[in-house]
Amino acid sequence: MALTVQECLELQLLEVEMLLSMFPKRGEFSVDADAVPSIQRYLRNADGALPPQLEYCIALDVGEAKVKVELQVLLPHMYPQVAPQLFARSDALHRQQQLQLNTRLTSHISSLDPGELCVCEAVQWVKDNSLPFLENSKASSECAAEEVRVKETLHRMWIYSHHIYRQELRKKIFESAKKLNLTGFCLTGKPGVICVEGLQENCDEFWRVIRYPNWKHISCKHVENIETEGSIDKLRLFHSFEDLQFQAHGDYGLRNDYHMDLGQFLEFLKQHQSGHVFQILFGVEGKLSDN
Repeated sequence: MALTVQECLELQLLEVEMLLSMFPKRGEFSVDADAVPSIQRYLRNADGALPPQLEYCIALDVGEAKVKVELQVLLPHMYPQVAPQLFARSDALHRQQQLQLNTRLTSHISSLDPGELCVCEAVQWVKDNSLPFLENSKASSECAAEEVRVKETLHRMWIYSHHIYRQELRKKIFESAKKLNLTGFCLTGKPGVICVEGLQENCDEFWRVIRYPNWKHISCKHVENIETEGSIDKLRLFHSFEDLQFQAHGDYGLRNDYHMDLGQFLEFLKQHQSGHVFQILFGVEGKLSDN
């Protein structure tokens, strides 16, 4: 029997209540503070716009060593009528093992009866099936450590957006960069620019997270890969993930369409051996004022 959007959202909230009872400890179940209230407001007055899709993260302890595996969940408005978007990740997994784990998880969820709530089932499956992948990852790491000369690659992404204003978006950007051990910066305002550098799998994960589910007017303009023997840290141009906010041109009062001073931004790039990126981002050659 087909369900309405309201019925689907009510079921999603019931499942969240169930998960909260299963994971009551701080840090086990993470959801944006306004996610559930926004759905509740919509259910009280369904004439308004649909609320944002419900998105949350569940931290699981796997095996006797209690290795952390996170299950990231994004629910379409019509879930459980349509399948949820699930992604399991762990710092203890290499990229290939993580891909294999998620392929198996997706296959398992697809085999369940359609129209049924399945996040709790996904949680149990991840707890029961992650250990072999973690053990394989550990074994391959130990083999790699035995090699005399290990090569690593620093991955650097230059991301351009029409603008970056929203506090919740900036919060996601900074939290993701910190979590994934990425350095770089976020230039707030119009235009918005993000640079992240670190391991490629972490940069790719950052790009997936901040675009997810749907950030319009954003593109990755340029990627740099630098191979080295040993640690990539010596190749980083930035020592932390910085919050850049340059003074805007003109006096626009309370308007929210102010433009950043790109002259100051160019100077910042040159101080970090990245002046060449200005033309890649904006299509014009950057020139500093003589003043």
